[in-house]
Amino acid sequence: MEKVVITITGQDRTGIVANISNILAKNNVNILDIRQSIMDDLFTMIMLVDISTSTKNFMDIEKELNKTGEEIGVKVIAQHENIFKYMHRI
Repeated sequence: MEKVVITITGQDRTGIVANISNILAKNNVNILDIRQSIMDDLFTMIMLVDISTSTKNFMDIEKELNKTGEEIGVKVIAQHENIFKYMHRI
């Protein structure tokens, strides 16, 4: 498995989950876990995905996610799981 952590933040609006999920599905990326929260009008979502069966490499998926994020007005950050864990260790 090649796990990636994806975080999405921005103003809440219709279609955020659908747009991000569509990019992942189109590239054969499996969503392992997903958490989302809406505080007032702020949207946050964290996804753990497996890209090992993807039709594209990590950098290409990250570019697509970032482009889609810009189009729908949210910030998307994708990190390999090991980098995410290293950066957030106590």
